[in-house]
Amino acid sequence: MSSTPSDPLPDAPGAGRPRSPGPLGRAAAALRRVLRRRGARRTGPRHRLGRDLDDCRQERERWQRHADSYERELTDVRRERALLLAWLAALHPASAVLTPDAGSGPDGVHLLCVEAGGRQLSWRLSPAEVPLFAHVPYAHPVTTDRPAPPDQSAHIRRHTRLLAMEGILSGATAETWAAVTPLRPGEH
Repeated sequence: MSSTPSDPLPDAPGAGRPRSPGPLGRAAAALRRVLRRRGARRTGPRHRLGRDLDDCRQERERWQRHADSYERELTDVRRERALLLAWLAALHPASAVLTPDAGSGPDGVHLLCVEAGGRQLSWRLSPAEVPLFAHVPYAHPVTTDRPAPPDQSAHIRRHTRLLAMEGILSGATAETWAAVTPLRPGEH
């Protein structure tokens, strides 16, 4: 059998496919397109729902990573807060006292009470933080019907400013201030 000159050689690209399909080739191509569309309709929504579900799972995992990161950061901040409070209690051994919070037992939430600037300040401590305060004397809670104290944060800010001014007025030398204050651009 000889091939016609219009047929491609068997090893040439596109071999086996006529260059211009006849009516039978066009009908077969149309039938393939219709069948592909029907198959796409049957699997399309299900496939799309599967993709949507995968996207939602990936989004959930991404948010879970964010939440885990924030939880680790919050844990670190709480630990640092507890360490700073333990340090503060060590700096004020005469007034620092650890008491169980009202309504909680010896294994529950505790209060660290420190007197500063003529006022008692207090912070809640979780049971996990209490071992950091082994150096602080323990006292039983005293129930008094005192009015709620003014803002503790404002008192701390005022007391800090007062202590800073006291340090300035106590006669810090020029060498001390030179070591503490940064140089302005251009000064040497």
